[in-house]
Amino acid sequence: MKIGILVAMDRELQQLRQVFNGTSIIVEKCGIGKVNAALGVQRLINEYHPDCIISSGCAGGNGDGVEVKDIIVGAQVAYHDVYCGQAEDGSLVYGQMQGLPARFDADPYLMRKSQELSQKTKDATIHSGLIVTGDWFVDSQEKMRSIVSLFPEANAVDMESAAIAHACYLSKVPFISFRVISDVPLRDSHASQYHDFWAQAAVQSFSVTRSFVESL
Repeated sequence: MKIGILVAMDRELQQLRQVFNGTSIIVEKCGIGKVNAALGVQRLINEYHPDCIISSGCAGGNGDGVEVKDIIVGAQVAYHDVYCGQAEDGSLVYGQMQGLPARFDADPYLMRKSQELSQKTKDATIHSGLIVTGDWFVDSQEKMRSIVSLFPEANAVDMESAAIAHACYLSKVPFISFRVISDVPLRDSHASQYHDFWAQAAVQSFSVTRSFVESL
């Protein structure tokens, strides 16, 4: 299986290239935000024709049981900053673009393999749930509250996963997102957890992604 992994930032790229050193896995950087993510994944698809795409990197966490360095597997991903108005039949919801799903589901096979990994992994806590995406670095409790008021069940907030899922959906390429929690914004008003994460994080923070890839 040819696997493509897409990350947003140089430091995520450096971490994952260490994790996948010596393998044939394609690890590419797209840049931060939705447009960069969509362009990056389409370029990866066009150039390498992978059998599946994994979005990897970090995200802000949400939920009582979510802690820094936990892993969130996106069973679903959605936009938190998209609003296309109300459809006449009432079918359009907040976060949904007309003609597209309200939420993009992870590929069923990839999701099943992630659940098997969750049962076997002892040195990391893995959650499956909703990841929401928008062009906003969440560095205040007020912004996080505004997002989770619309998506209270969200486990993570990032800036790329939904755009990558969107492009994969249109290109019919299986997709899943793995996100390491770098901070929990509702418990941290100045993004200090985020900066501490990068100061202290080791390659092991991303090793679950390698274990997942090895299981495919």
